[in-house]
Order: sequence, then structure tokens, then C-alpha cells
Amino acid sequence: MSAPRKVVVTPPNFDAAALEYLRAHGCEPVLPGKPEAQLSADELRALLAGAQGWIIGPAAHVTSDLVAALPDCRVFARRGVGYERLDLNAIKAAGRVAAIATGGNDASVADAAIGLMLAVGRRMREQQNAMLSGDWSIRVSADLYRKTVGIIGLGRSGRALAQRLKGFESILLAVTPHPNLAFGETAGVAFTDLATLLRECDYVSLHAPLTPQTRHLIGAAELAAMKPGAILINTARGGLVDDRALLASLRSGHLGGAGLDVYEGEADPELKPVAQALLALPNVVGTPHSAASTREGLARTNMIIARTVVAVLDGAEAPEGCVLADGRSFFR
Repeated sequence: MSAPRKVVVTPPNFDAAALEYLRAHGCEPVLPGKPEAQLSADELRALLAGAQGWIIGPAAHVTSDLVAALPDCRVFARRGVGYERLDLNAIKAAGRVAAIATGGNDASVADAAIGLMLAVGRRMREQQNAMLSGDWSIRVSADLYRKTVGIIGLGRSGRALAQRLKGFESILLAVTPHPNLAFGETAGVAFTDLATLLRECDYVSLHAPLTPQTRHLIGAAELAAMKPGAILINTARGGLVDDRALLASLRSGHLGGAGLDVYEGEADPELKPVAQALLALPNVVGTPHSAASTREGLARTNMIIARTVVAVLDGAEAPEGCVLADGRSFFR
């Protein structure tokens, strides 16, 4: 019987069921002794020595140098759906596989986007803070019911949001590179261009991946083009929004508020003060990149990525949509 295949698991909250799945399928999961973000480069390489698979959390960067330093690692698998920290070209060129946990957390993210829309529109933070200071006066707020909502990016989480908004009888506009006309007709989504969406919508929710083309998709010009009093929701990636421009727009009173789960300051320490300034505003409701981190969402993504790693190591078919880059064909 062959020895178990070493699979390093660095994300937090990787549950027992997913670990047991790995063990039951010929893998030996190895967990670090401290959080992924606190591992030095040398500690990470030592931990990964001899590993055939790596299940990656939100903090690690997979660079071309790191890929080259890990000749045994056949699959780099991100627990989540963001892949901007994976060098897909380097992984593919080295004959390895890059994967994500597609389909695990879209419901959780869509729920969070709805929650942020309601929290900001109904001024829940402002009202509770006032009550805590002894002021129980009523602050008039806004409905989500029958409002025009724009969805930028109509992948899994964007589609899940559209389905939820049907219950609010919302008018739905979407911008996406590849419109799914059948889904649009079923969900009541009208496809349009970015300028029209920004001009018409009471709420704008971001669900696009972060790429060089989408960085600062929402900048000063786009914020100025938004409907006065509109609310911006970002549960996707911080780099989609120019946070400095967003801060200026909110301070000017042009926007009605923002619901934020992601920030540019997550990746750039120099922008952390901008994120803190945004969070200090009374009409901003913020969470710490936790939209996908429900018990249920984590359980789904953990199991999907465990199944994906096992499938790649076994040479079997991975769950649909999970493999982003596959360099194995170069060596067949």
C-alpha cells in the first residue's frame, strides 16, 4: 500500500469532515501551527516540503518563485473563489494545477449582500448608535422593496443575489462580459452598460473578479456618475473600488452610504487608514471580509476543495468549474 499523500492545509476553519475526506482518500493533511498570515516564507516552504497538494487560505501568495521551489506540489487549491493571489501562468507552465472551490460560498455572499443593503438603507448602525447614547428618536430610512438594483458581475454570487432580490420586487440591471439571456429572462434581469447602470440604480452591488482589467472599476468618475443618494455594496474584492474616491464621495454626501466586506487596505497596508476612515463613517456598514465565512459556507467550500485536490491527485475529473489552470497536458 502506498504512503499517504501529503496535503498541506493552511486556511483557518477547515472542518473535521473535510479533513476526514482527505484521509479517507489516501491523503495526510498537515496543518500549520499558526495562522497562514503569520508564516514566514521560510516556514511556509519548510511546511510544504514534499507536499503533493496545498489547500490555500486568503493570505498566501503563490508566486512563480514559490511554484519553482515546490517541485512535488501537483495542485495549488484555493479554499474560496478569489484567485488574484495565484500566478496561474506559472502554475500552468510548471505542469501543475490551480483550483478554486467554485459553488461553495455564492449563497453565503449573496445573503451578506442583501444584509448590507438592508443595514445601510435602513440606517441600522446610525439608529443603534444613537439609541446607545440615549437618543431614541426615529431616523427615516429607505426601503429595498421595488428599488432599482444594479449587479456588476453575474457569476454565481451575482445570480444568487438576483434570485433573492426577486422577493423584494426589485428592478434588476446587470453588467457582465457574457450575458446569460436565458437566466436574465427567468430572473427578470435586464443587461445594460455600466454608465446606464450607475445612473439608474438605487443600489449597486459588485460581484466581479479582481483582474488588471477590473481594478478600480469603480473610481471617482464612476462614483460621480452614480445616482445621488445611491448605496454601493462590495462583497467581491477591495481592488474593484478606489477606496480613496469612495471616501471622498461619501464625505461629500453624494452617495447615501456603503456596505463593505472588502477593502483595498487588505492588500496594501498604506491604504489601511483609508479603510479605517470609511468604517468610521455613520453611513458605512463594514465586515472583515467575512461574507463567505458562515458555518455552512465554509463546510461547503472545505468539502469542494478537498474533493478537488483528491480528484487531481487521482487523475480523475474535478468538480465542475473548480480547475482554473491545468498544465498537466504539457507532460502527457
